[in-house]
Amino acid sequence: MPYPFHIVNVFAEERYTGNQLAVVLNADGISEAEMLHIAQDMNFSETTFVRTKADRNGSFHVRMFTPTHEVAFGGHPILGTAWVIRNHVQQQIHKTLSLSLPVGQIPVSFEMMGDGREVPWFEAPLVTAGKTIKPELVANVLQIKQDDIDSRAPVQVFSAGVSAIVVPLRNLDALKRSSPDMEGMNFLKREGLPQLIYLFCPGTRSEKNQLSARFFFMSNGVREDPATGNAASFLGVYLLEHQYFNKTDLTLRIEQGYEINRPSLVMLRAQKNGSSYEIHIGGSVIPTVRGELG
Repeated sequence: MPYPFHIVNVFAEERYTGNQLAVVLNADGISEAEMLHIAQDMNFSETTFVRTKADRNGSFHVRMFTPTHEVAFGGHPILGTAWVIRNHVQQQIHKTLSLSLPVGQIPVSFEMMGDGREVPWFEAPLVTAGKTIKPELVANVLQIKQDDIDSRAPVQVFSAGVSAIVVPLRNLDALKRSSPDMEGMNFLKREGLPQLIYLFCPGTRSEKNQLSARFFFMSNGVREDPATGNAASFLGVYLLEHQYFNKTDLTLRIEQGYEINRPSLVMLRAQKNGSSYEIHIGGSVIPTVRGELG
């Protein structure tokens, strides 16, 4: 039985940029083992699988796989999958829809931007702050100097379905020089820490943007993500929690992916209300391929 699929670029400002995602539709009859094989063949950071019909509450059930395992939450897979559902599955177009993931139901809204593009935004699930980590430990893993790490805020683990280490760097030069190797990532595992590292700094290539970021993870070796929505939601909580900008309401544009020739733009809205946080992540989606899996 053939399964329709779409490949889209998420957080992309133009073709052949952003983070690639494969979305497989009508996936009810695909076994978990087959999903993993398909994700391995696609070899993107994630591939998603969508059930044919929405649940009784109108939410679409989605599973996400890297080339090595299933994940509970991913930012660009949420936005790209929602865009495909809106444009190729829904009979009636609505301004919002909901995806059912292991972390819960994730609402996605579509907003018309000033340049005429319709951009999807998702509301992040509950993000929790974890342990802080000594800067020298992470500096060694990243093969940079300890002084490259910004001392204004800590190196810290954040979680929502998955966990990642958030690392503040002083400048764009330090971001460009960061390069974890297999030994460094395995060291994190031995220490009981996530093998996912999100780096950010205040330096940018464009005056329109406020931060630059990189994201390293393990999947058949050390890989780098062109754009990372779930880590950006961690960043939103991190920035508010540690008063990085001395504000309780943030609207930011984050550059990512330049070091691997996949320039991307992640948009972040973060607000602190008392002791809780409201985080929204948005980004443009550009379709590139459609077809059928035999």
